[in-house]
Amino acid sequence: MIPLEDLYTDVIAKAQRGLSLSDQTLAEKSGLALRVVQRLKNGHPERAPLARLAEILDLHADSLIALSEDRYRPEVTPPTDGFAMFTTPYGGGMTVNAFLFWRSEARAAIAFDTGSTCSKMLAAAKAAGAKIGMIFLTHTHPDHVADLRRLREYTSAPIFVGIEERLTEPKTIGIAPGSSSGAGPLQVRARSTPGHSPGGMTYVVEGLPERFAVVGDALFAGSMGGVAPELYAAALKANRTQIFSLPDDTILCPGHGPLTTVGLEKKNNPFYAGRV
Repeated sequence: MIPLEDLYTDVIAKAQRGLSLSDQTLAEKSGLALRVVQRLKNGHPERAPLARLAEILDLHADSLIALSEDRYRPEVTPPTDGFAMFTTPYGGGMTVNAFLFWRSEARAAIAFDTGSTCSKMLAAAKAAGAKIGMIFLTHTHPDHVADLRRLREYTSAPIFVGIEERLTEPKTIGIAPGSSSGAGPLQVRARSTPGHSPGGMTYVVEGLPERFAVVGDALFAGSMGGVAPELYAAALKANRTQIFSLPDDTILCPGHGPLTTVGLEKKNNPFYAGRV
């Protein structure tokens, strides 16, 4: 199983950064000694102090504690026909996800991001007898578009990306929130989830028995993407309105870490549990 993208310490760091709180301020607001705050942040969890810290950081305490005790593992079994996830290494010890959806009877496929290499994605499309007719980018950070040029060359497919994103690849099509596109029976609806990236998009994929949402780095299983302080509140709101408004059984496809669902994240994500 793919491990979670973030440890509980990462969740604390992201919330602390988003709220622009120093260690000293956290200690003062929580009533904890500075050394205790720093011990928690350094990977030595204790339930009661961690719950107090979660309160100050506006995180769900039980979910944060569960992460600290390695008790959250989302169990999602996706279909094998019409969906594939590709996890590739990028940089030092990091992995990144890309996704392919297809309908063999229509010979149509849609790709989302590329990861560090699109080789397995191209092979999967060929094995399914489907042609990749569209490429959607959740955002344009290097790890998500590392093999974009090759994917474009092999498929000749148009590239779609949020209108606020920057990309030098020619003939890229900017898409606005609320827009809808499709390839054969597959339909893709764009929802704006900025914060981690200016034009970050979540794509709801319809046309298979299951409903999917490709969320990029807006949301991870048990966490969310890093966001600058001035965008933190807006990013939280965008995820609540654009991702957590989807049905609970929607399978979420993050840019890093394992698959999850809306329902699982409502219960187990420290940023959102008890708040959506």
